[in-house]
Amino acid sequence: MTFLSNLTIISKLTVVSDCCRRVHKMNVAKPKEEPGRQSRQQRGYARTRSKLLTAARSVFTEKGLSASVDEIAERADVARGSFYYHFKTKERLINLMVEDVLSELTNRMNKEGADKKGLEAVLDGIIQAHIGFFSNRWQDFVLYYQGRADLTLEESYDGLKKPFLKYARSIEELIEAGTSEPIQDARLRRIASAIAGFMAGYYSFAIIASTDQDIDKEFISLRGAFVTSLARFAKEALP
Repeated sequence: MTFLSNLTIISKLTVVSDCCRRVHKMNVAKPKEEPGRQSRQQRGYARTRSKLLTAARSVFTEKGLSASVDEIAERADVARGSFYYHFKTKERLINLMVEDVLSELTNRMNKEGADKKGLEAVLDGIIQAHIGFFSNRWQDFVLYYQGRADLTLEESYDGLKKPFLKYARSIEELIEAGTSEPIQDARLRRIASAIAGFMAGYYSFAIIASTDQDIDKEFISLRGAFVTSLARFAKEALP
């Protein structure tokens, strides 16, 4: 057998051996990960993201939505690059936070207002949802209020309008379900806007003017009067 023939045989045997090793590796069972268990990397990612969100709520409450990325990263005690890794832009962060707050508030409002009979009962459910939601969540209310105010500016953050419209639409649907007569879309929208404005206005001024720390108790005691007034306003706005 020639030298070249030997090389050819050795080369073919090497290829076969490599193929066998690959097949063996494919057949070896990998350690199974427990369902729902996160890797260390995933846990680290979640912790950093949570720290950034907590810091952003705190900074936005103190300094408004104009607070810088550096201020948020410093409060979270993470590198500036970590912020951009998680949220890309400050605008994206604000949109996510406002969307989460309004989504939770809308779900609670729909739950409180579901199956209510009559306009007064629906309005009472809407008010109760706001009281229950914002109780002990002052930072979320500030975010809600600042986001709503930002929409009136000439250069507002892109994407903020959509969650607020969804929130307002939920109020419209609840009111519509609580009245026996059909309401024109434009009129229904004005009623819903007035109710949302009333809720935001009460909380924003109560926190400034009230000497009592428990604003929600004051609100609960006045809830009946508020419901009556809002119901009268809504009925007078009907055709």
